[in-house]
Amino acid sequence: MFQARANHELECQHTIKSHGGQLARNHKHDWLILILLVIIEIILNIVHPFYRFVGQDMMTDLKYPMKDNTVPVWAVPLYAVLLPIVIFVLYYIRRRDVYDLHHSILGLLFAVLITGVLTDAIKNGVGRPRPDFFWRCFPDGKDEYDRWGNVVCHGKDSDIKEGHKSFPSGHTSWSFAGLGFLALYLSGKIKCFDRKGHVAKLCILFLPILAACLVGVSRVDDYWHHWQDVFAGGLLGLVVATFCYLQFFPAPYHNEGWGPYAYFRAVEESRSNSSRPTQPCSDGNTMQGLNQQQSAMK
Repeated sequence: MFQARANHELECQHTIKSHGGQLARNHKHDWLILILLVIIEIILNIVHPFYRFVGQDMMTDLKYPMKDNTVPVWAVPLYAVLLPIVIFVLYYIRRRDVYDLHHSILGLLFAVLITGVLTDAIKNGVGRPRPDFFWRCFPDGKDEYDRWGNVVCHGKDSDIKEGHKSFPSGHTSWSFAGLGFLALYLSGKIKCFDRKGHVAKLCILFLPILAACLVGVSRVDDYWHHWQDVFAGGLLGLVVATFCYLQFFPAPYHNEGWGPYAYFRAVEESRSNSSRPTQPCSDGNTMQGLNQQQSAMK
């Protein structure tokens, strides 16, 4: 088993220069869907959330002080998207596997964007008040209610709008989507589940998960979210990351969990092309076209 795996790893080279263009063209629809997800995410951040009824007797758990974010919004893409991509690129420099680079980046972007769309759609639909909603609604501390007992806010519109986006936690869902995907990627690359009992590998696996957990904890400590918001956001991000990862890579415990499906397909197609034994590995469509040409010549 391990000898076969080693042969796979040394069997062919496929770089950005030799196969990157064709691979990107084969997945052009996936990249177009990513652009569509970005547009949807922008729209979801523009529209107003549902302004849920908030009565005076509900303010008991909504009077926490307003604080700045321990983890600012601009930092989330840096550690949840840019950091994993840097690791993917470093692995590509070592391995020269364009399939791994392309699919890892594509899977990561799908994970964070799908998570973002789901998170913000749920936020807008639920409209749950944040723990600091009272001070967003009444910055001067003077509360006011209408004849039905609902709040009559006189704070900043942007603060009030943001105050109705508590469930689920966006910071947490994005963190678990990006860092969860990275954890799955690393577990496959270091063969974390190779049944040799190297428990120390789990430390590498759990490091990104720990970072995501600490981000979630900061959201509760900053009084921007209830603990239920953080729990739901983490679960959502991790589930989406797992689904997106398994679209391109075998499960980490699989014998071939170290590489993407596309690489192994390219290896098998290269082997079947016996008339060109020195031909470098190519993507599935290219090899299929060569085989069809050979059949026509026969």
